[in-house]
Amino acid sequence: MYIKNIERNNSSGLLDEIEGAIQGHRDGHGYVARDDGEADIYLPPNEMRAVLHRDRVRVRIVRHDRKGRPEGRVVEIIERPPHPIIGRLLHESGVWLVAPEDKRYGQDVLIPKGATGLAKAGQVVVVELTEPPSLYGQPVGRVKEVLGEIDDPGMEIEIAVRKYGVPHEFSDGCIAQARSLPDKVRPQDHRKRVDLTDVPLVTIDGEDARDFDDAVYCEPAKVGRGKGWRLLVAIADVSHYVETGSPIDVDAYDRATSVYFPRRVIPMLPEKLSNGLCSLNPEVERLCMVCDMLITATGDVHAYQFYPAVMWSHARMTYTEVAAILANTRGPEAARRKDLVPHFLNLHDVYRALLKARNQRGAVDFDTVETQIICDENGRIEQIVPRVRNDAHKLIEEAMLAANVCAADYIQEAQHPGVFRVHEGPTPEKKEILRGYLKAMAVGMTISDDPTPGEFQKIALATKDRPDAQQISTMLLRSMQQAIYTPINSGHFGLAYDAYTHFTSPIRRYPDLLVHRVIKAILAKERYQLPVLPTPGEAHEKLARRLASRVAPPTQKPKPRIAASPREMQAWEAAGLHCSANERRADEASRDVEAWLKCKYMRDHLGEEYSGVVTAATSFGIFVTLDAMYVEGLVHITELGGEYFKFDEARQELRGERTGIRYAIGTRLRVQVSRVDLDGRKIDFRLVREDEELVARAMKDKGAPTGGREGVPVKASAKRAAKKAAGKKASPLDAAKAGAKKAAAKTRAARKSRR
Repeated sequence: MYIKNIERNNSSGLLDEIEGAIQGHRDGHGYVARDDGEADIYLPPNEMRAVLHRDRVRVRIVRHDRKGRPEGRVVEIIERPPHPIIGRLLHESGVWLVAPEDKRYGQDVLIPKGATGLAKAGQVVVVELTEPPSLYGQPVGRVKEVLGEIDDPGMEIEIAVRKYGVPHEFSDGCIAQARSLPDKVRPQDHRKRVDLTDVPLVTIDGEDARDFDDAVYCEPAKVGRGKGWRLLVAIADVSHYVETGSPIDVDAYDRATSVYFPRRVIPMLPEKLSNGLCSLNPEVERLCMVCDMLITATGDVHAYQFYPAVMWSHARMTYTEVAAILANTRGPEAARRKDLVPHFLNLHDVYRALLKARNQRGAVDFDTVETQIICDENGRIEQIVPRVRNDAHKLIEEAMLAANVCAADYIQEAQHPGVFRVHEGPTPEKKEILRGYLKAMAVGMTISDDPTPGEFQKIALATKDRPDAQQISTMLLRSMQQAIYTPINSGHFGLAYDAYTHFTSPIRRYPDLLVHRVIKAILAKERYQLPVLPTPGEAHEKLARRLASRVAPPTQKPKPRIAASPREMQAWEAAGLHCSANERRADEASRDVEAWLKCKYMRDHLGEEYSGVVTAATSFGIFVTLDAMYVEGLVHITELGGEYFKFDEARQELRGERTGIRYAIGTRLRVQVSRVDLDGRKIDFRLVREDEELVARAMKDKGAPTGGREGVPVKASAKRAAKKAAGKKASPLDAAKAGAKKAAAKTRAARKSRR
């Protein structure tokens, strides 16, 4: 991103004409996310009247508030992206309007009488703007599409795919080309391929998996003078059927990834490929690309090779089945797969060796709880359960990591341009925050100026038995950056790899498909040319602007050993930016749907009490995740009691000034579900009671007298009761309060009797 026409106002020293994107707020005001990454610029409600969320604008800073935050005035609307607005059609006082589902738009859209189409009042519709908003008038639009009733099953997904611009319909050309593909592998497809049909490759996936893009096989092998294993990772050869620049390829690039929602997937490829021809279904021939590796007893990849092959999956296994076989080789699961049991044991052996190498590298591995949403036939949540990772999950994960590392090494050694999966360590700012936190928490360890993954892992291991271990792990994880796709390799920090890419999921990720094409080109001693993608110029500039606020480019840029022109490298960089941005888009859409479902679910539990743990502390409150439901909600700072709370950034906690009570990540609490905002995807909790143990400990730390049971401060009501017991007369104010309480109780009793 960039700043255009920056000038200095000599009298005020304020920046003039700064460009950025409008980020609307539901209460009428908004702010501008600046292209230069500096502090956002606040826009008051009157400035938001003529603009909409996501508009690109040029603003002028007109003042700073008491805290030094800039406030701006919109000078010019540079671009109004053609994003459709989704909302409910309402008919009020003879006027048709649409209330946007995304409250950041801040204004209802007027719909002329003849522009409602077939939509009925109350239905969810997609609106196309025909007139933009102005200082004295609302935006005007027409109904472009009717999605249905708000309570229709799957409506939250229909809203999300349009809200985030997820492509969900394949083009006519893509559908026609998919229809023309064969139903099975043909004899001519065997040419120049290794025949692996007699090798007992198997797929291992979850029970609900529909597409299978990886298969594995392992056998003992002599590696050098020692023992080791030969590990085969066979990946669906999507590139054989999806040619560069073809209609299917254009649609796949546009999507860049499959998007996963509860009970529904929006695939990157048409179903004939994703669930049929490219899926490694059992007992049928399939084309694949193979990473054939020799692994030493210490888990190092001694040698590898890539080649195209034809395979025959000998079984479709689930993680549960394989874990059961590994736990008991004489059990019923093992009896059903007797011929394959030795191969599963070999896979388990190589997994343990790879795990040993992972620990030796110092790869970061935090224990985090992943959840799975289980829905009923209508798409509503039945329950939210933790997703348990067993040895079968980890076995497949390590095999895929090994293949991905080999793919990155192969491309790098060939000096061919491609995309790497880059994950960098903490930024200087995050390093300082983490150092301050570790010092404040008396951890006794810190990170260096140029930290390694091993340093993070050592801190996690050294603190694993502390009561605040979860809090420390969370802070370590939050200090890291997001991974991106880029042609400039600077390693993968979290996994502790010098070079890493994605090779193992070409059915659902476009970068993997690009990696397959590059590997094939290197094998054929050719050079792969990217399809017509955003290249240097306006399209690339837009991509860079859109992504810069969310995805930082690699900071450590070693001189790449890549034989490519600057224009070619820029094209690969654009492809990486596009895939990274669409990965974020898919994640945001998925999270939005999950948040909607959780809010819908929690509406049935209003007023109920649950135990939970603090997962984040902010200046405005604490976020608590419920133990039983794995749902997160906010306890606003006003719900924490009648004292002043200060946010301690170093410790990442809220602390009460009077009692010294602390609310930090990992603090256990009892909360009540007090409010659910379905439109805003927000859940509010209130504390059921202050944790007596927390208060007692806090008061003791402050050296304050408590005088109550087990050190708990005596409440005002308890003091009045003590006075009364001592024969002391209560004050007139106390008597008035008692009378008011008695009257309120009588009123409630009368209401109950009328019911």
